[in-house]
Amino acid sequence: LPQASPALRPCTPGLMNCHQVQRALRALTIPLERLHIMKGHMMQAMRRGLGRYTHSQATVKMLPTYICATPDGTEKGDFLVVELCQSQVRTLLVTLFGDGNLSPQMMYKTFDMPEDIMRGEGEALFDFIAQCVSQFLADSSSSLEHLPMGFVFPFSCRQTQLNKAELISWSKGFSCRDVEGKDVVQLLQSAINKRELSHVEVVALMNDTVGTMMTCSTEGRPCEVALVAGEQWAPRVPGWWVLGGLSRCSPPLLPADKGSNCCFMAEAHLVETTEETSGRMCINTEWGRFGDDGILNDILTPYDECVDEESSSPGEKRFEKMVGSLYLGEITRHVLIALAAEKALFAGSSVDVLKEKGVLKTHQVLEIINVEEGIAVTKSTLEALGLEPNERDCSRVQQICRAVVSRAATLYATGLAAVLSYMCQTRDMDQLLVNVGVDGELYQGHTRFEEILQSVIKLLAPECVATLLPSTDGSGRGAAMVTAVAVRLEAQRREVAELLAPLRLNHDDLVQVQALMRQEMELGLGQETHASASVRMLPTYVCHTPDGTEQGEFLALDLGGTNFRVLVVHVREEGIHMASEIYVIPTAIMQGTGEALFDHIIDCIVDFQKKQDLMTHTLPLGFTFSFPCQQVGLDKALLLTWTKGFSASGCVGEDVVQLLREAAERKHHAGLKVVALVNDTVGTMMSCGYEDPKCEIGLIVGTGTNACYMEEMRNVGTVEGDEGRMCINMEWGAFGDNGCLDHIFTSFDRVVDEQTINPGKQRFEKLISGMYLGEIVRHILLAMADKELLFHGNPSPKLYTKDIFKTKFLSTIELNGLALRQIRQILQDLELNASFEDSVLMREVCHTVSMRAAQLCAAGLAAVVEKMRENRGLDQLSVTVGVDGTLYKLHPNFSHCLQRTLRDLAPNCTVTFMPSEDGSGKGAALVAAVACRITGPGQ
Repeated sequence: LPQASPALRPCTPGLMNCHQVQRALRALTIPLERLHIMKGHMMQAMRRGLGRYTHSQATVKMLPTYICATPDGTEKGDFLVVELCQSQVRTLLVTLFGDGNLSPQMMYKTFDMPEDIMRGEGEALFDFIAQCVSQFLADSSSSLEHLPMGFVFPFSCRQTQLNKAELISWSKGFSCRDVEGKDVVQLLQSAINKRELSHVEVVALMNDTVGTMMTCSTEGRPCEVALVAGEQWAPRVPGWWVLGGLSRCSPPLLPADKGSNCCFMAEAHLVETTEETSGRMCINTEWGRFGDDGILNDILTPYDECVDEESSSPGEKRFEKMVGSLYLGEITRHVLIALAAEKALFAGSSVDVLKEKGVLKTHQVLEIINVEEGIAVTKSTLEALGLEPNERDCSRVQQICRAVVSRAATLYATGLAAVLSYMCQTRDMDQLLVNVGVDGELYQGHTRFEEILQSVIKLLAPECVATLLPSTDGSGRGAAMVTAVAVRLEAQRREVAELLAPLRLNHDDLVQVQALMRQEMELGLGQETHASASVRMLPTYVCHTPDGTEQGEFLALDLGGTNFRVLVVHVREEGIHMASEIYVIPTAIMQGTGEALFDHIIDCIVDFQKKQDLMTHTLPLGFTFSFPCQQVGLDKALLLTWTKGFSASGCVGEDVVQLLREAAERKHHAGLKVVALVNDTVGTMMSCGYEDPKCEIGLIVGTGTNACYMEEMRNVGTVEGDEGRMCINMEWGAFGDNGCLDHIFTSFDRVVDEQTINPGKQRFEKLISGMYLGEIVRHILLAMADKELLFHGNPSPKLYTKDIFKTKFLSTIELNGLALRQIRQILQDLELNASFEDSVLMREVCHTVSMRAAQLCAAGLAAVVEKMRENRGLDQLSVTVGVDGTLYKLHPNFSHCLQRTLRDLAPNCTVTFMPSEDGSGKGAALVAAVACRITGPGQ
């Protein structure tokens, strides 16, 4: 791995016998295989840091920052930044112009902090910061009505929101009383308010690593990773400095922080330590403690151990102590001490000066390896320390310095490779192309640092291509970017919330829908009111559900489209077994005569019976007929109208069972015994009822929606008799056709309704079923694009096409973590140039629409179960719902929301949901089986 260890090269002739130097160089060189292992350990530590139950023990803390977006270049306005650093307070006023953040104007002022403030009362500290802000704004003649502020607070905090963070502990010489455990944002805001600066609002708290990432993001070039390698440099000298426009002047630079760290945009649903599940969130890895569990012990050198023992925190921050600029000079110092003790350096001269901690600085080490006249610089540096090096000593020191720094660069690259590979894996990508903002003394001061980073990344993470971008003042300008993005997102959230508000139903709204459904159910059951009810409550003449004693062989016929199925269902004590075959109905027959249609059906039944060797059997048949009918008996139903492309003549108004029987007579097929005609909703209930006798409700939520349930006969005014129960086919898709749901119809619902083939009809179904949800989402997306909330206000022409946004897209988009590959394909198919933020917002729209559908379905079901409970005079009803339909079965959140809402609306009902298997086939056969059980064999 020559790129990772350039110091380990053949000695010059004068060094060939220096085994001690070669041994030291080898100790500072890490083999490629070990780097692969380290990368894997780093990824494991990252996952532990993100885990809800493993976070507290993790060495890589993976702290959430609550920053969920990077700049997109449209940010504009004035933003205040306050940074607390060392013994100073730095204030900045940054103006962005919405030009891609290419030419921000910045005003700085730095204030020295008295030492007693750093160690006094916490209130005094925040009052001092507020005083600095007040003076800064007064001197800048700022007269803004509202000034958002970002607070750079480089101490260990427990952050729970972007603008809420409790101080865990002080460091860096600070020890203010009565602050630890308190929200530092609130303390600062209170101090600012005391200064009558009510127009200043602290909207974000962050550290400098996040600022590095944000300052490298511009329009069309998002930056999603930041690496800080040692000291960062920023304007620190007290006084005023103005940057912007064409001016290239800049204030003197002083070091800000000596730490090393990395942050990146992680998938939010993987951050188990927060409640956020949508989009991405910037994670501050705080990787300095990686290795505190001993995982790096095998690569620690005796020099590292000496540095650790002399530190203020022995055994802690092991990774930091191998790479941080605070420690590289110290590592080098201990190597030199060891080699001098072995007479490999400075022979014959005193090296006591090297025993003084901190005598050799990292910037001196970098000068030694970077300057072309390295030997001369090395000699002058060593002589300035009081040493007496010869030329051979200088060459050896130069090699040692190069090895120490190259090892640090290699370790940085290994950690970065772990982060990049983790991002690639969790985004389900074959290749990750990403921009990485980089800052710090090693990056700026080591000419080969970037080369080493790229070389090691190529070896350890070949699936990742990283473009390194130099950061400019991450703790200042970057903090302003964080603040600007927070303000932009908050404004967007307000607009989005206002647009989606009509679709978000509260508890009272759903209780009202439940009451209206109950009212319409009563009207549909009433003999006098049935004709005008929007919920038809059709009798099915199915008066019993399976009890588990049904046995025998039954035929089932499922006709609902251009294909139909014939099944034989064997109901035995050990279970149900089925065989089936699908037959095609040619268009000419669909649109020909009724006789030709039913003759074709009989021909297919005969073909099936021959194949199954059933020609000598006369089997009861259950007929699922999925067209509008008026059922007047279990085996008698009048066709009201054809749908789905059928128009066979001589059928409307006729009994479809009788038409089938007449066709059997024409075909001389005597072995046909139709005992029941059902729809798919009833079949779903019966199919599940065989497995669970408590199943007395059927629910379909797919392309369409409907429900059925067992009603007391005494309440069914449209059928004679008061004893027992009968399954009622609610046909609840038409609920609201009389206008009772107009108050929850949004402008989007009305547009969708107007563009259907049956405006004003099936209005409840148009709020719930899969046939319409995609269209509702499409119209919302167009409205958002019109308000420039999506796609930069430029939707593709394709999005204006009716039905182009399929309901199945909702299921894909709402999957946890945004299944990015699938979503990218959806966006590509729709020719949409969507950012990641657009994808997150699309997910919110899809979630809002599908959750409203689930809630409305639950409100309708709540009316059903509460009516059943009251009918039976029970304090608590326990009932099972047989359910079918792609929306319920395939959507990732629909079923959970439906069940949760139902529990809320019907707390006195314990409802179990059982997914149905083949309700239209198996269910029809079971209706026939129950009918035979009730009437007796041979009837």
